[in-house]
Amino acid sequence: MSDPSITVYRLQACPFCERVIRTLDDLDLDYRSRFVEPMHSDRNVVKRVSGKRSVPALVDERTGVTMSESANIVEYLEGMYGGDT
Repeated sequence: MSDPSITVYRLQACPFCERVIRTLDDLDLDYRSRFVEPMHSDRNVVKRVSGKRSVPALVDERTGVTMSESANIVEYLEGMYGGDT
């Protein structure tokens, strides 16, 4: 089995992050979770990846897309992987 092409940067118990995770699960997509530092100023790994320190952040290596904001991520995932439902 190969590594998933999607990585989600997230916080524990973050409702916005959980919205993205729920969408990934609903679409039956494999993904990698990376839990980040709770302190906003310490989220340098997210800043390096997405240019922001906010979570959730998604990286889709298959399409080259990197994005933040849960609503945008959910819309992207449903449009890219949701099919005609």
